Amino acid sequence: MKASKFLFPLLAAATLCNSLSAAANPPAFTVGWSVYVGWDPYQYLARSGILRKWAEKYNVSIKIQRFDYAPSLDAFVAKNIDACAMTNMEALDLPAAAGVDTTAVIVGDYSNGNDAVLVRHNLTLKQVSDKRILLVEKTVSQYLFERALVLNDQAAKLPHVKYINTSDSDIAGAFLSDTSQDVAVTWKPLVSQILKGKGITSIFDSSKVPGEILDLLAVRTEVLNRPDGSGQRFVKALVGAWYELLGQMSRQGPEGDKVLTAIASVSEDTLASYKDQLSTTHMFYTPQSAAEMARSKQIKTTMELVRQFCFSHGLLGDKTGSVDDVAIRFPDGGIQGKKDRVRLRFDSSYMEMAAGGKL
Repeated sequence: MKASKFLFPLLAAATLCNSLSAAANPPAFTVGWSVYVGWDPYQYLARSGILRKWAEKYNVSIKIQRFDYAPSLDAFVAKNIDACAMTNMEALDLPAAAGVDTTAVIVGDYSNGNDAVLVRHNLTLKQVSDKRILLVEKTVSQYLFERALVLNDQAAKLPHVKYINTSDSDIAGAFLSDTSQDVAVTWKPLVSQILKGKGITSIFDSSKVPGEILDLLAVRTEVLNRPDGSGQRFVKALVGAWYELLGQMSRQGPEGDKVLTAIASVSEDTLASYKDQLSTTHMFYTPQSAAEMARSKQIKTTMELVRQFCFSHGLLGDKTGSVDDVAIRFPDGGIQGKKDRVRLRFDSSYMEMAAGGKL
């Protein structure tokens, strides 16, 4: 039976209508972030219009949503948001350990002094084992504190440490208002705020473990792999916007300061304070440098330390019988753990696209 001469125009019209509908109602995605020097730029991306421009290019809609840190991770694990700013450790011990296959698509920076162990009364690392430690438990703050003890031959004292789980929004006030508290572990700008208190000093910080506390943008792998390709378009838009902004942030003089001031304002911070945080943050301002870190031997060494820490603390799940049960895949195809249990992936391809001008 021959097709009617009217059929092809009707099909063409239907296709056009579907295309217009898709453009008018693009797939929507949500990115979670919390206040931190390396993550504050995400909110500015939304406010500045940079993200909207890139989202329109890839026909997606992207919402940036602010959380406290722990709730942002909970929202990601619960699949209430599609992407989230998190550290390398939390990417492993929360979504990945919970069975949420997770892909790191941006390596944004590493803490190079931002995270610190703070004390009163001139305490040393040899003297803190019987003290109460204020920190956000089971996060990089605990990792940093225990790395400090290990590197200073105090690992034997770890069983005696008492952690007081304190949210990032409460820790500065709790430590400053109660002089009976001897130790706190947190990150800037909270570190800078706490150090203004009388008699408080820093006895260890993340510059002693460079590259170990990485800040990532992680996406649920199922989102990235959506059959319609919208997940990949979402990530391309995010990565393109991210490196456009970082290019502006890295400019010297008044032009760069204007951008940094605007970024600082999203967390009610000042330019001076934000610059202070940047001074102890190793930002990967270019996609080339970020991709190189993702492909490096160093990241494998770091993740070996992190996964062993997580397993030894029961952070990979109660039913995890081996550290290899929550595996990590790297850009070169190398895997730490069981090949059929990969739950955390480092994907350098989008950073490489940005580096090659292919976004």
